[in-house]
Amino acid sequence: MPEELVVARGLVKIHGRGRAARRVLEGVDLDLRAGELVALVGPSGSGKSTLLHLIGGLDRPDGGRVTVAGVRVESASERTLADLRRRHIGFVFQFFHLIPELTGEENVQLAARMNGRNGGGGRRRAQRLIEELGLAHLSRSRPHELSGGEQQRFALARALVNDPGLILADEPTGNLDTESGIQVLRLLRGLASEGRAVLLVTHDHAATAMAHRVLTLEDGRLE
Repeated sequence: MPEELVVARGLVKIHGRGRAARRVLEGVDLDLRAGELVALVGPSGSGKSTLLHLIGGLDRPDGGRVTVAGVRVESASERTLADLRRRHIGFVFQFFHLIPELTGEENVQLAARMNGRNGGGGRRRAQRLIEELGLAHLSRSRPHELSGGEQQRFALARALVNDPGLILADEPTGNLDTESGIQVLRLLRGLASEGRAVLLVTHDHAATAMAHRVLTLEDGRLE
């Protein structure tokens, strides 16, 4: 993957139509390189999650362009975007989104199977990640049996099982106690040190303290 994993220029996003239209993003430029953890801060409703969704190909801009791992996201087909997300992007969300009927290990393995890694390689990588995150003794537990920090670590393992170069994390410590939040942040910082790029939307002061760069999004513009 290229050193600059994300290059965004002039991104515009409009919510609503007619007189109710609101420009959430107004000409945002962003570069994100391998090996760095970047914290994105700003008031609630300033467009932070929207920007993350545009970069991850979950939404499309109304103006501007964004390239991720060499793919022009705003003009790519849905199939290309799905392939980009499977191969190159790991998502970590505030509310975990683990499937309640599956065990922690099965949640992680499901992501590998969706990427065509149905054999022993996918299972071994899932098990290795679970061990590295200190969750081996909980691998057969279901989400309702886990603490918030434990669920978030399983969600992180799921995001990493396909070895993505880009991690997009939207308030990953928002539902965690201080100790669990610090643990997750250290894991994300470690991922950056291994050569991944991490973009973290946060209101957490501990997160900004660990970041290599802190960017502020306000009134649709990135500072």
